Amino acid sequence: MAFWWILTVVALAYVICKFLLMLIPPNVPSIDVDASDVLDDGSQAKDNSFIYIPSRRQTDKVQCYEPATMKYLGYFPALKPDEVKERVAQTRKAQKIWAKSSFKQRRQFLRILLKYIIEHQQLICEISSRDTGKTMVDASLGEIMTTCEKITWLLSEGERWLKPEYRSCGRSMLHKRAKVEFYPLGVIGAIVSWNYPFHNIFNPMLAAVFSGNGIVIKVSEHASWSGCFYLRIIQTALAAVGAPENLVEVITGFAETGEALVSSVDKIIFVGSPGVGRMIMRNAADTLIPVTLELGGKDAFVVCEDVDVPHVAQIAVRAALQSSGQNCAGAERFYVHKDVYTSFVAEVVKIVKSVTAGPPMIGKYDMGAICMMEHSEKLQNLVNDALDKGAEIVGRGSVGNIGEGAVDQYFPPTVIVNVNHSMKLMQEEAFGPIMPIMKFSSDEEAVKLANDSKYGLGCAVFSGSQQRAKRIASQIHCGLAAVNDFASNYMCQSLPFGGVKESGFGRFAGIEGLRACCLVKSVVEDRWWPFVKTKIPKPIQVTSRKFTIKPKT
Repeated sequence: MAFWWILTVVALAYVICKFLLMLIPPNVPSIDVDASDVLDDGSQAKDNSFIYIPSRRQTDKVQCYEPATMKYLGYFPALKPDEVKERVAQTRKAQKIWAKSSFKQRRQFLRILLKYIIEHQQLICEISSRDTGKTMVDASLGEIMTTCEKITWLLSEGERWLKPEYRSCGRSMLHKRAKVEFYPLGVIGAIVSWNYPFHNIFNPMLAAVFSGNGIVIKVSEHASWSGCFYLRIIQTALAAVGAPENLVEVITGFAETGEALVSSVDKIIFVGSPGVGRMIMRNAADTLIPVTLELGGKDAFVVCEDVDVPHVAQIAVRAALQSSGQNCAGAERFYVHKDVYTSFVAEVVKIVKSVTAGPPMIGKYDMGAICMMEHSEKLQNLVNDALDKGAEIVGRGSVGNIGEGAVDQYFPPTVIVNVNHSMKLMQEEAFGPIMPIMKFSSDEEAVKLANDSKYGLGCAVFSGSQQRAKRIASQIHCGLAAVNDFASNYMCQSLPFGGVKESGFGRFAGIEGLRACCLVKSVVEDRWWPFVKTKIPKPIQVTSRKFTIKPKT
């Protein structure tokens, strides 16, 4: 199936990358990163030629495999608490040196990274695709374009937002100057999810390093293979600008590894589930470090009756199926006005039925695999619960040629109607390619339905009247709102990213995310008065005096 947006994304990515490459100064060096052990030339290496068969979970190593084919990729050690603390200690030593680096040096680091990413985007996308099962288009959009936007924003505005910011002194302190200064916190810890393995590493790393910090990143056990390669890119770029070794580290492991990281760093950034987020908060309380949590969502997609239905239907399908629905800010609840409900469902079903899922590196498929084992079973349970309560499947895509060992890694894109909020499908985060569609009669009802969720990450609202769409979006309790578009917020890297309720708190990305990596210090000093040497005003004298109150006569 040829989505119009697939062609648009590919063309846009190509044009943007070519434009960015022209903006990179000619004196920026190219770096050479050894990728010989991750390149797949079609004749699988001996150590990854067999099908991975899950066995009893091992706690001493992280086993890696391709979700789309179940081919084995190798393993990485699961670091013990003492090993994690040692890595953090090494990063702390490096950070003390890097904290004194200039913005010029930091910008050069970013330019070297940007040049490498643009020149090797095919390699980066292939590695992301093999480790998570996503298509190359999904990787290009979610990994390359977003990361390049992050880098270019930091290059153009990063220093500005980290310089001292002068504030008003108020009327009583006119003789003083007040400002806010931003200092690095030290070592940032990040525990990131598997769905965008490249960007989820680079996103916190770029903000941390540019603001003078070191960072230790625990990658998901479901994306350790790609994460360890992406670390090579970062370390090679750091070495090219003379940065100290161990400034950025990627560690692998399970819960024990993550817990040790939380107890060792100066701030923790976590991307994952609400349950694990609560555990991280409890552990962070022991050392009283700041925490940023992004815990997923159940985003509402609202369609008013005055829209161009075929146009919005295309966007809706992308919102549900991008990265096989494994997208934190993906649309998971579709509310459509009753007057266009029938035509909208018909358009969506027509598109979804033409979607074929399959191994991205083997054939030209519209959708990739489900990354986590047994997640397809969870998705089916959500669908079954909805069907038992009166819902109906009105359209499904298909699954192409897949290997015997990877059958359970695919879930056909599914459109479901007659849904309501008593169903788990409308309350629990699905993180899969399912489109539940529900009708509404008024703007007030749409807002009420959208807010009836324990999550609050984002929303998308569509109307022929932009003012109407803005009015509806402003009443939905969430951290991100797209008006007549889907997920465009994240391509504007000056904007903060984060949610409310069980979607978490704190923000990464944007000015707020950059400054969140800093110690924010308030400073007050004397205002300089030319040709005046006396102190204005005189210092307040604190002396012991006796006060007598004379009685009235």
